[in-house]
Amino acid sequence: MKRLSEVDPEIDEAIRLETARQADGLELIASENFVSEAVMEATGSVMTNKYAEGYPGRRYYGGCEFVDRAETVAIERAKALFGADHVNVQPHSGTQANMAVYFSVLQPGDTIMGLNLAHGGHLTHGSPVNFSGRFFQVISYGVHPETEQIDFAQVKRLAQEHKPKIIVVGGSAYPRILDFATFKEIATEVGAIVMADIAHPAGLIAAKLHPSPIPHAEFVTTTTHKTLRGPRGGLIMCKQEYAAVLNKSLFPGSQGGPLMHVIAAKAVAFKEALGEEFRVYQQQIQRNAVTLAEELSRQGFRLVAGGTDTHLMLVDLRPKRLTGKVAEAVLEKAGITVNKNAIPFDPEKPAVGSGIRIGTPAVTTRGMREEEMRLIGQLVAEVLQEAADEDRQRRVRGKVRELCQQFPLYAERLGPKAKEHQS
Repeated sequence: MKRLSEVDPEIDEAIRLETARQADGLELIASENFVSEAVMEATGSVMTNKYAEGYPGRRYYGGCEFVDRAETVAIERAKALFGADHVNVQPHSGTQANMAVYFSVLQPGDTIMGLNLAHGGHLTHGSPVNFSGRFFQVISYGVHPETEQIDFAQVKRLAQEHKPKIIVVGGSAYPRILDFATFKEIATEVGAIVMADIAHPAGLIAAKLHPSPIPHAEFVTTTTHKTLRGPRGGLIMCKQEYAAVLNKSLFPGSQGGPLMHVIAAKAVAFKEALGEEFRVYQQQIQRNAVTLAEELSRQGFRLVAGGTDTHLMLVDLRPKRLTGKVAEAVLEKAGITVNKNAIPFDPEKPAVGSGIRIGTPAVTTRGMREEEMRLIGQLVAEVLQEAADEDRQRRVRGKVRELCQQFPLYAERLGPKAKEHQS
């Protein structure tokens, strides 16, 4: 069988150049991480060839003995990792996971509550441009204008007024601890179900460094990348009473054949996450985030909600007279990858944003610690202090490359052309 470089040199080169980009740049996007070689090997395995509609022991195709084994292992490891009653490892993404939950207990037109996208929520928590906002009546709660943390008085008032069927807890740019217990109290009072979307803090929760939603939520969804450091995919956990309806909602309700190579890789990632080394890693993610936030603050940046309890921070760029769009672009020229992001009560459009979201999972995976976080904070400040200075961006790019070379990533995967790109 021919290799990719022989069959399609153009795509082979794109992959090698992307490998080089990851290797010699600082990846600070909070939702990205670097998987282990073992996870990558499983993702690229022959299990990609197997159709397996249905669930272990109840498939619509023959020849599923070994994919059944892999999926069962993934399920049992996820249960052990989070302490869940029931687990479904088939969602292709966090969005698919959330969709399956909604369609298992809601009818079109039902009311849901979720964190406002502009206040750190997620598209699938009720944004009007998303299926969640199109199929359901959405009531958005937000953060308090002074603390920039979830306004529980508002949550309670809105829940009492609108009586939602589901209250969604979680977000994509919320830097503080999520108080699942208080959400559960409010939900119980109004007869609502709690769905916790832990796509961002899942790794911290697995390592018992963040409160778990399992005792408080009927449904828990997550992605398997981000802090969990697995392949790109989704995961759903629920109370046993919802197991059958949930499984039917995903298949045949909203998905067809599962991606068995990704499920095998999820199993590998869950095994990694069950080890003590993973807990130490998550502790370092948190320490790195706090250190980086402190350094950025020292450099004159304002942090939304005053800092971070997790793996991410949201930086308000208005005091620097910058937009998130500009900051993202100039930092990328310097080899530092972040994403523009809206901040609470943002005067800018979402495509521009007044902030940037920064996370520490990927740089922590590389082995970077507090000393490197302080340096990264200084490099970010150096670029953004004079955002139009291209010479400064080039100088910082050199410093970034030098730092990254001290913490090699996927070095054996770099071909000659990619190494040439690095230099």
